[in-house]
Amino acid sequence: MNCEEWESPIVMKIIVTGGAGFIGLHTVELLLEQRHEVVIVDNLGEGTRTFPGAKAALYPIDIGSEHLADIFAAERPDAVIHLAAQVSVQRSLENPSADARHNIVGTVNLLKQCADYGVSKLVFASSAAVYGNAAMLPIHEGEGAEPLSFYGASKKMAEHYIRLFSERYGLNYTILRYANVYGMRQNTRGESGAAASFVKQLLEGGRPHINGSGEQTRDFIYVKDVAAANAAALAHGDCETLNIGSGRRTSVNELFRLVSRICGREELTPEYRPALPGDIQDSLLDNRRALRTLPWEPAYSLLDGLTETIRYEQELRGERREERREERLSEAARAGLYF
Repeated sequence: MNCEEWESPIVMKIIVTGGAGFIGLHTVELLLEQRHEVVIVDNLGEGTRTFPGAKAALYPIDIGSEHLADIFAAERPDAVIHLAAQVSVQRSLENPSADARHNIVGTVNLLKQCADYGVSKLVFASSAAVYGNAAMLPIHEGEGAEPLSFYGASKKMAEHYIRLFSERYGLNYTILRYANVYGMRQNTRGESGAAASFVKQLLEGGRPHINGSGEQTRDFIYVKDVAAANAAALAHGDCETLNIGSGRRTSVNELFRLVSRICGREELTPEYRPALPGDIQDSLLDNRRALRTLPWEPAYSLLDGLTETIRYEQELRGERREERREERLSEAARAGLYF
């Protein structure tokens, strides 16, 4: 089978690795809305055990596990969206062996199962980190990939394995190189955690910090737009490598000012700290090939995405405060105290 011969069925069984994580959960929700059957493979190291309804099966194992073959044998997926990864640049520098074990060796184990069990399409979550500091912006897919971090290097090597598996076993694929993803349910430890960190600190009364001058620029893309690209790539972009970004460049200082304004804390100034090793100075992805190839385009502006994210976090914190209040009232009632 070659890349031109395969077309997506209307409904598929899809394994989503890392489906309990930040991007994964949004992707799973969208796939379920589209009536696909979804199977989640996630070690739950940083994900959630709360899923949309009971419609998604969950296997709590690592993609490097020898039991991954048992899952493929039992589930026989039509396609795989591979999101599971070690996603921290700094952790990749502190522990490059663990980064390579998860992002490279784990991916090879997954690719072997895809080949052995006749998976029709693999969608792979790569990263703008593969490019390093590009000579020109915006960065197009043909730009030489010279990563600055072990994380970027591990993503680049995983891409290479995918292409080799395609050549040898006929595995159809789409590689999506994400820009800086932000949005609801994001933790602050990943590759693109600046927005999540700002929101958390501002809503909790803290003072956010910025590593470096803040004039470094990024291409921020909302997580729901990324989930839409993942779903679109199931039936389009065969054997392609595509940039998934907003097409707009924003400095970290601008991002902070926007989050501060939405949170009503415009008077606050951030704390500036030394730049982190392995950080890219400027990044902006040319997304025109993705716009042509996929039935996809970003639907959210940075303002819209941040507003939705902050409202979600505010509501979540309000629910937690109400839960704590109910717990205190319940404890007081058990102790015979009344208010």
